[in-house]
Amino acid sequence: MKVLVDGDSPRNPADSQFEMEGWVDLAPFEKLVGMSIIEACDGRAVLTMPFVVKLSQGGGFLHGGALTALADTAAAMAVKTCLPVSTPFATRNLSMRFLAPVRQGTVTAAATVKQIDGRRYLVHVDLQDDQDHAVAEFTADFRLLRPATGVCGDAESLVAPAKPITEGRY
Repeated sequence: MKVLVDGDSPRNPADSQFEMEGWVDLAPFEKLVGMSIIEACDGRAVLTMPFVVKLSQGGGFLHGGALTALADTAAAMAVKTCLPVSTPFATRNLSMRFLAPVRQGTVTAAATVKQIDGRRYLVHVDLQDDQDHAVAEFTADFRLLRPATGVCGDAESLVAPAKPITEGRY
């Protein structure tokens, strides 16, 4: 990802203010909080984020919003590995279950697409600290956006048949 303007500039969708280096790449916000993509393929993605002071909440633990952002980004990267480049989609619903506070170190988010049903992608993410302790579980429902009539061609090309993703190495 390359930022083409001052990163503190107001967002203007009419201008090209940043460029992604690929379909599976980090956006400006994700870079800002220190996320890294470790791997992403075949409906799976593994991302990490270091716990730095600026991500603390008042009690000194990693802020739940930062942890949720990491999980949502990992889930989105897993979905991207199942789609043609530039297919528009969005998080429709998400749920985060916090299991333990993060006090220090790096958090790893391992995301897996569990089900594809038409335009709906269901994703599960396990989050662990750097001692391999589970710190949170996340699920999200992503939805492919419907193409505008006459702009993107055949809408059926964006609809995947319902099928479970089988478990395997990632």
